[in-house]
Amino acid sequence: MSTLLGVPRDPVRRLYRRWRIRGRGALVPKRGKPSYSFEFKRALVERFLAGESAMELAGEAELSSPVLLKTWAQKYRNEGEDALRPKPKGRPPGAVAATPVEESELERLRRENEYLRAENAYLGKLRALRDQERRKR
Repeated sequence: MSTLLGVPRDPVRRLYRRWRIRGRGALVPKRGKPSYSFEFKRALVERFLAGESAMELAGEAELSSPVLLKTWAQKYRNEGEDALRPKPKGRPPGAVAATPVEESELERLRRENEYLRAENAYLGKLRALRDQERRKR
């Protein structure tokens, strides 16, 4: 079928599997992305790892695709059951830029002194390299 339509074989195969699970509902766009509880995911993954078919489990649980179940199983194998727990949404606390802390005059002068020393050393090296280039000519 994919060769008749001139499209890659894998997307057609995935759509066919989805159609087998959900029937005509596979062709209707879904609203939003569903979220699944930790217990729900763990129970399905344990059944899958015990030998039940991903296709049957996905159909029974009304998942969009058996690939989702296989992804959960892979995470479970690699990272343990905590990988199935929901991740917090949004930016992690403390990720917002901290307000600048007032520094004392002495700290500011020390920092400025360090910067000027580094700049002076850099310029000295640059001059030395230029002099060396001139001597070679």
